[in-house]
Amino acid sequence: MKILILNGPNLNLLGKRQTNIYGNQSFQDYLPELQKKFPQAEIDYFQSNIEGELINQLQLSTLSHYDGIVLNAGGYTHTSVAIADAILAIEVPVIEVHISNILARDKFRQKSMIAPVCQGSIFGFGLFSYELAVYSIIHNTKK
Repeated sequence: MKILILNGPNLNLLGKRQTNIYGNQSFQDYLPELQKKFPQAEIDYFQSNIEGELINQLQLSTLSHYDGIVLNAGGYTHTSVAIADAILAIEVPVIEVHISNILARDKFRQKSMIAPVCQGSIFGFGLFSYELAVYSIIHNTKK
């Protein structure tokens, strides 16, 4: 079982940026904990502030034989038709994840351009949202 976690812009600043919303833990510190919880899965990680790099990773996911992708597109969630198109172009299931409850935030954050093309969306549970998404991929993928 191979899972790719893709984090978009500014998520490299977790633990430092708006800790009242995103918490005090960096993703680099959280990732080993997540990997330890799912020893049956190979969990790879990629973060970029650049939209095109996220699209490249989505397109490469089929070649890398991923069983699922956990995508936190950050601010691109609300603006990127290109990321939505990339999700549509691949056969790997994608689960949209957000740390905060996007429906309880600014009006512009309440619209997701990628939700309609994802297998599902999980948001509002802090970093635990990633764990829920990985769990879903593992338990919904027939191997």
